[in-house]
Amino acid sequence: MDSETVGDEQAVDHLLRTPGHWAVVGLSDNTARPAYDVAAYLQRIGHRITPVHPSAATVHGAPGVARLGDIDGPVDVVDLFVSSARVGPVVDEAIAVGARAVWFQLGVHDEAAAARARTAGLLVVTDRCPAIEGRRRDLG
Repeated sequence: MDSETVGDEQAVDHLLRTPGHWAVVGLSDNTARPAYDVAAYLQRIGHRITPVHPSAATVHGAPGVARLGDIDGPVDVVDLFVSSARVGPVVDEAIAVGARAVWFQLGVHDEAAAARARTAGLLVVTDRCPAIEGRRRDLG
């Protein structure tokens, strides 16, 4: 899917419906955080997850890593559950590891980082939640 020609709805639909490896940045074993439930939802609809958090905790049976560069193998989507102030370096790391897409969660914004990702050829979804979008599409 070409990042230059795809619309937001097409990108969301493609990423949710195509089984892939999602690196969930900010995912820990804290059940009160939204990332915890969203990651479980992603697994339910057929995606593989890797928690990315300094604690590198195992979450939903998936071993965690401290940073994107520690993931063994390709990453399809980097899902950003971090503050907007921390997004830029994570997006740069997503580009460096060859991720195919970055997903900025609700309320997470960094236009310059999103532009860098698009320029690098990544699909970019902004200000959306995969669980909300998936349920809107009757997935899981």
